[in-house]
Amino acid sequence: MSSAAITVSLEDLKNVKDVPEEFAQLRHRLLTYSSYLGNLPEFRLAKIENPGSKYLTGWSRGKETLKNGQVDFLKGSFYANCAFYVDPSLDCAVPTDDFSPDNFPEYLSPNLWPGDTTIPGFKETFEDLCRLIIDTGVLVAKACDKYAEQEIEGYQKGYLEHVVKTSTTTKARLLHYFPAEFTKENAGELNDDDWCATHVDHGCLTGLTSAMFINETRQVPAIPTGEALERITKGKFKAVPHYVRGVRPGIADGENQGGKIARNTLAVFTQPNLDEIVDSEQGITFGEFARGVVEKNTTK
Repeated sequence: MSSAAITVSLEDLKNVKDVPEEFAQLRHRLLTYSSYLGNLPEFRLAKIENPGSKYLTGWSRGKETLKNGQVDFLKGSFYANCAFYVDPSLDCAVPTDDFSPDNFPEYLSPNLWPGDTTIPGFKETFEDLCRLIIDTGVLVAKACDKYAEQEIEGYQKGYLEHVVKTSTTTKARLLHYFPAEFTKENAGELNDDDWCATHVDHGCLTGLTSAMFINETRQVPAIPTGEALERITKGKFKAVPHYVRGVRPGIADGENQGGKIARNTLAVFTQPNLDEIVDSEQGITFGEFARGVVEKNTTK
């Protein structure tokens, strides 16, 4: 698949156009796998958990805090390093003088995949869809660079494209939002961001598939911007706050089945390599910046 088949402009970053046909097939397959994954027996899920990486590789549920110190049990996630985009032999980010598997396992722990006897084809589908999304991100990055080169003094030509195309630090997160229990008693306590609290991503560009519910109609990826890009561009591009609203009773097929609806999606976080500078004024590398974010978001 050639990335040239995808078109995107700076004025239309939200919805990417002319996505290759295989995107829909890969999306449907992987998001279906997400439901299988989320409903595996605990003993199988335990085999693909990695507490040492603060659960930033493999499976996790209830290991993250997002709002007011509240532990998030409403979603499960499967993280994988996307270093394979740069080099198929890589299974995690490339170490640097400052960051090694011993002091930064969050990004330098190898991937943990469910075996083919558990979910046949999972790894291949995951990697193929991530490659397609990163290809799209490269084109979005080119559009961002064109603007930044005109508007930001001293901006390095083609920098964001370089980040997206060459980074071994990019992470992907397959998400399964479990059906929440909605009752008459708790209806008044529901928030707009009950499935995922309001936040900004800490990378540069995030490639998102449209979500899979029981009924799905759209198959278009979106590309929100993150905190690292805001720092790199000195605020010219803003990190986009976003949240996920849980399905409410009464909206599924006209019946009161909202509490039974799960949501699956894939997010690919394109991020600079660990030693790339993201804040030139303070001399902060992405590794230093990411370490602080991980500490803030992880349960104690």
